[in-house]
Amino acid sequence: MTSQGPRDRLREAAFSLFEERGYDQTTVDDITERAGVGRTTFFRNYRSKEDVIFPDHDRLLDQVGERLATSSQSTALVAVSDAVRLVLLHYLDEGDLARQRYALTSKVAALRDREIVSVARYQRLFREFITEWMGDQAETASLQAELMAAAVVAAHNHVLRRWLRAECSDPVGEIDAAMQQVIRLFTAPTPTRGANGNGTTVVAFQTSQDLKNLLPSLQRLIEDAAP
Repeated sequence: MTSQGPRDRLREAAFSLFEERGYDQTTVDDITERAGVGRTTFFRNYRSKEDVIFPDHDRLLDQVGERLATSSQSTALVAVSDAVRLVLLHYLDEGDLARQRYALTSKVAALRDREIVSVARYQRLFREFITEWMGDQAETASLQAELMAAAVVAAHNHVLRRWLRAECSDPVGEIDAAMQQVIRLFTAPTPTRGANGNGTTVVAFQTSQDLKNLLPSLQRLIEDAAP
């Protein structure tokens, strides 16, 4: 069995103490004593007690940025989906550690604030990338990029929290489906009319109703919408 390095021992000791004594009641000295290392070793691995709790977001953000940078204009949305999946997989690889962190941040307001700041960094990275991808297509490009970036982060967090609460058995499948929904929201074709302002718009959708029962309702809907 491979022995743990000081970074892992410090993290394990910290989470154990947080559970036993509470976050605020645990000091750096408590953590180093439990881990069997000195303060110098602690600060060589972590900048603060908070840093023991959270993943290395700097490294994760670099990985997200690298994945986005490899895309082209035509593959940008695929890159966004891949980048979101990359972040989710990091938490899945952490396993119980991620769940311990979730339980802890749910109780400590200062840690929730730190988490909000981290989420904002991901959203900013996605927003900047999407803004560049959209270019000067419309005056509302900045707003659309902001909305899409927020939706991307919301989709990730929704699936992640479901997994953390043991409500999801296939988080990777769920994140892929969630990202498909996000992309559809922002890439749906805009209906166009002919030169004289007239035309027919056909909308495709899926339903469990029998077609012969559905057609009368569609006919009434079309008649009601007619000018």
